[in-house]
Amino acid sequence: MTTAVFWLCAVGSVASGIAVFRVDSMARATFALLLSFLFAAVPVLLLDLTYLGVLVVLMMIMEMVVMAIFMIMYMMNPAGLMPMTMVHNQKGSLVIAVGTFLVLATGVLLIPWPQQERARPDDPTMQLGEALMGSKMLVMIVLGLALFATIVSTVVLATHRGRYDRYGDQLERDRPDDPIAGGL
Repeated sequence: MTTAVFWLCAVGSVASGIAVFRVDSMARATFALLLSFLFAAVPVLLLDLTYLGVLVVLMMIMEMVVMAIFMIMYMMNPAGLMPMTMVHNQKGSLVIAVGTFLVLATGVLLIPWPQQERARPDDPTMQLGEALMGSKMLVMIVLGLALFATIVSTVVLATHRGRYDRYGDQLERDRPDDPIAGGL
């Protein structure tokens, strides 16, 4: 089952990656790229790296949604849906892509792969974190909490008055009690 899901995701990732360059609008290309990234994240989940897999999924969703929002806001064509080409220098990029594929495929087929001699770790995510951070793991965890606390406190300090101040404790006022007219 795992092998079937892997190959389904591999084919889906390549197909949606190709679709990025075949569709005729930026919005469609953005969502095709999102689909390709999601297909690429599933093998990470299949390796029981749940935290990294979910992180990749969430990051890619947010990144692509933000990109789509900015396209809708700032592009000259409405919502990035007007036909356009996504490829520049088609012949040169095709030569580079085919050459890169051949080099990588040759490497995959000719280089001997290492054999796993040790047993699989109980918690591969922890092992990966230790390999990446080493002795600095605790520092990074504390730093992450400090950054999160900074973000929350910044938002709290930036909002001078909340809806409960403006509409009352039970939100019963029809009109907000604002010191400045205009509802802000």
